[in-house]
Order: sequence, then structure tokens, then C-alpha cells
Amino acid sequence: MDTGLYTEADTAPAPPRTGRAENDQAAKETLEDYTLRFAPRSYRRWTPMVVATTALGGIAYLADFSIGAGIGLAHGTGNALAAILVAAAVIFVTGFPLAYYGARYNIDLDLITRGSGFGYYGSVLTSVIFASFTFIFFATEGSIMAQGLKLGLGLPLWLGYLVSTLLVIPLVVYGMKALSKLQVWTTPVWLLLMVGPLAYLVATDPGTVHRFLAYPGTGGDGGLNTASVLLGAGVCLSLIAQIGEQIDYLRFMPPKTRENRRSWWTAVIMAGPGWVVLGALKQAAGIFLAVYALAKVAPAAAAEPIQQFKGAFDAMLPPWLVLPLAVVLVVISQIKINVTNAYSGSLAWTNSFTRVTRRYPGRMVFVLANLGIALILMEADMFSFLNAVLGFYSNCAIAWIVTVATDIMVNKYLLKLSPHAPEFRRGMLYAVNPVGVVAFTAASGLSIAMYFHALGDTLQPYSPVAAAVLAFVLTPLMAVVTKGRYYLRRTADGIAEPLLDADGNPSAHTYTCHVCRQEFERPDVAACPAHDAVVCSLCLSTDRTGAHVLPAAPAGA
Repeated sequence: MDTGLYTEADTAPAPPRTGRAENDQAAKETLEDYTLRFAPRSYRRWTPMVVATTALGGIAYLADFSIGAGIGLAHGTGNALAAILVAAAVIFVTGFPLAYYGARYNIDLDLITRGSGFGYYGSVLTSVIFASFTFIFFATEGSIMAQGLKLGLGLPLWLGYLVSTLLVIPLVVYGMKALSKLQVWTTPVWLLLMVGPLAYLVATDPGTVHRFLAYPGTGGDGGLNTASVLLGAGVCLSLIAQIGEQIDYLRFMPPKTRENRRSWWTAVIMAGPGWVVLGALKQAAGIFLAVYALAKVAPAAAAEPIQQFKGAFDAMLPPWLVLPLAVVLVVISQIKINVTNAYSGSLAWTNSFTRVTRRYPGRMVFVLANLGIALILMEADMFSFLNAVLGFYSNCAIAWIVTVATDIMVNKYLLKLSPHAPEFRRGMLYAVNPVGVVAFTAASGLSIAMYFHALGDTLQPYSPVAAAVLAFVLTPLMAVVTKGRYYLRRTADGIAEPLLDADGNPSAHTYTCHVCRQEFERPDVAACPAHDAVVCSLCLSTDRTGAHVLPAAPAGA
């Protein structure tokens, strides 16, 4: 039945409920940094530039240097630079609408995905893909740190993997407040150590630039080759899911107003899709340093950032200072990114588990689970076949991100078949929306088949192109075929107060959830069909009886 509109004057007491203690515990933990939830205005006290600096601190990873080096050494500098530019353009274009929605409506990428073509349970697919992204790159960065600890301190690799994993646990427990301080204070040191040696080599030895630009790759002739460019772009495009980690910070942006609109937009673009500008520069720098290091180490070692920066520091510093500074750079970079990987991964796993089982086990459980998977990958020496792993993974990541970005840009703004305002609450969405699920499944499935040569060797390099094109075409096609009917299960949530204020920002009006007795702002609650009260989004997710979930209603109800 439809209970009508709930107003603030409705104050019927709630009867006893089962699972009350579990709901209370879940509410308290997720209120630390609003994991799995809309981030309320009362919590978002940072300025746009602080949020942007914190978000950009999370891309301090050195994997870019390895990725760039691997592509450059295999295909030559020209092909590698073209691949990096192609991937960066795709990542920027697709990342822009996602970053805007995350910052404007203060929700993470999973919550955006639910209402942008996938449905309440359909987006569990993409949550698992994002969680996989975090442990793959945690393992990559942990491997880089272990390489540094081995070279600088003599630690065996297996012990270095363990140290790099355990080190981040106490840092990631405290959420956004602790992460913002860590990222802001370590960024200047990281920038100095990363940029300094590059600038020194270019200024003092211009021949390094010529050797870098002329490097032909193993067995190559230095000329541009479409297959090589696309293979390299496919590896770089594995980073397309990085926008999810950027949004984990951007969701804490303050409301966009007339007074702050310039700084707001600057921060969103810089820390949203703009992350790829720095990422592309690091990949190019990785090629440069790898070519420079080839004179001193074997090609396999030249792809290791610790060897790259050791070689660069050798040229400008006394010998006793080279290794310590190289190790410091590696450790700072690894910590900056891996606290983000562990944090974002725990959110993705917790989100999926809570929706599927309707139980909230606590985010710390999944911090440990995510780190455990990453440690297994490190001990299995994933770094030695990194590009192959990333090339495969990129097909899934591209299909997901392009599907959601297309739903926002085309289905919401051009076709107007997808609801303009994002929706993520249980009861408001259909369980599965075929628009995103079909587009993603078809695009990722075909591109993975191409990647594994199922359609022939000639088409294999084009798998990332296939993933992007199919997702871009099928997403609006499915919306037209279904006439957009599977986006919203109902269009009214039973509360009279509008979701957005006069400026288009999420309303700051607060309500008390009658299940967990905590206060939440308007976008995070819905009316309860069993009581004259409201219930928050997490208590809806953990409602195992369905008593608090609004029934389906015809359009306009």
C-alpha cells in the first residue's frame, strides 16, 4: 500500500524490532565517514581545494611508471606516447560526468551506478569489478614498495609484501578525516622527490631526451603501429576505474553555490577527470626513466620504479643519499595510494555484501579481506605479468565506466529516458535494470573474447575499442528499447520535503530514522510503509523482512 506523504509532524512511536543492536552498530560505524551512504552537508566542512588536494594525493602511485615503462620497452616510445594520449582522452571524457555527479550529489560511484542503468542489485556486478581494481593496484604498489625495501634494506620480497600490507591497516581504519591529513601533508615531499630528478636529468643531459624519443622498443623499428598503440592503450585504460577512488573523496565536496562555483568547478575537474593528466605524465616519465636505466640494468629491472629513481638519483646526489631517498619516495607513494586502495576496496566489498545478504558485518572485515587478496597476488609475483593482468582487466573496467558515463550524458541529458537526479535507495529502484546490465555484459564479454584471441589475432588489439564502442552504443539503445521503464520502481519516496534545495544541491533538512534512531539528511531517508516515520538507506539495505521497504507504485505515485 502507499502510505502517502510523511511530514515532520508525524511522530508515531516505533514498536520493538528485531536486529536493533545490529542496526545501531552499523549506523554508528558508517557515520564515521558515511560509508555506503549519501555524505550529508553537516559533515562536508572541507573547502573545494582541500578535497581536491586529498583526492589528488591518492594518485601518487608509482604503478604509472611501471605501466609506461612496460609499454615503452615493448612497443617503443612513439607508440607508447600515442597509447597514453588515446587512453587519457577516453578516461577524461568518461570521468567528467561521473566526477560531476559524485561531487554535486555527494554519493560514491556505486550509488551513482545503481541509478544510472544498473538497478539496486545489478550494480553489485560493478562493485565487484571496482573492488578487484583496488586489490590489483594494491598488489602492484605493494610489490613496488617491496622492491624498494629489498634494494634499500635487504628485506626479502616475501617479507616486503607483508610489511607493505600491514603498514596501511592502522591508517585506513579512520576514514576521510585521517586520510585528508595524510594526503595533504605528504604531497609536497612526494612532488619534490618525484619531479626533482626528472628536471635535473633533462636540464643537465639533453641527450637523454633524444634517446628517450628515439627508443624503438624490443624488436621494433620506431615507427607508429596501430596494433601497438591499441595494445598499449588497453593497458593504460585499466586505470579508467581510478575515477571511483577520486569520487570517494569528491563526494565530500561542499554544496555548489554562486559564490564558490569557480573554485568548486576547478576542484571537480582537477581532482576528477583531471587526475589522468598527472597519470599520463607519470607514464611518459616512466618510459623516460626506463630508457635511461637501460644503460645500467636489465630491461626487466628497468620497469621497476625503484631502479628508475635510483638511476636518476645517482646522477645528482652523493652515493650515500641515493638509496635512502629512493626508498623514501617509494614508501611515501605506496602509503599514499594504498590507504586509498584499502579504503575504497573495503567500501566496495561491504556495499556488495550488505545488499546481497542484508547484513552489515563491519567495514574492517573487508579491509582485511581486500588486503588478504592483494597479499596473495603479491606473493604469486603478479608484478612479473602486470601488463597481461591489466590488459585483461581493462575490458571490464572500460565497459562499466563507459556504460555509466553514457547513461548520464546521453540517457539523462539528451534522451531524457533516465531520471536526472540520481537514485540509490532500496525500494525506489528496480532490482535489475537491463539498460546497464545488458550493455555492460555484452561489451565486456565480447571484448574479453577478443582479448583472448577468440575472434582471431588481427582483432585482438582492438578489444578495448570494442568494449568502449559497444558500451556507448548499447546503453542508449537499451534505454530506447525499454523506454526507460526499469530505472525507477516508484517516483515518490513518501516524504513531502524536496530532495534538492533551491540551488539544486541535496537538501540539508534532517529526519530521524525510526530503526537506528540516528539523524540523516533528506536524500538518505524514505518513508516507512509500516509506520508514520522514516527509515535511512542503510537500515533499508539491512531490512531482512522487507517491512520498511516501500511497495512498487505506478509512475507518478
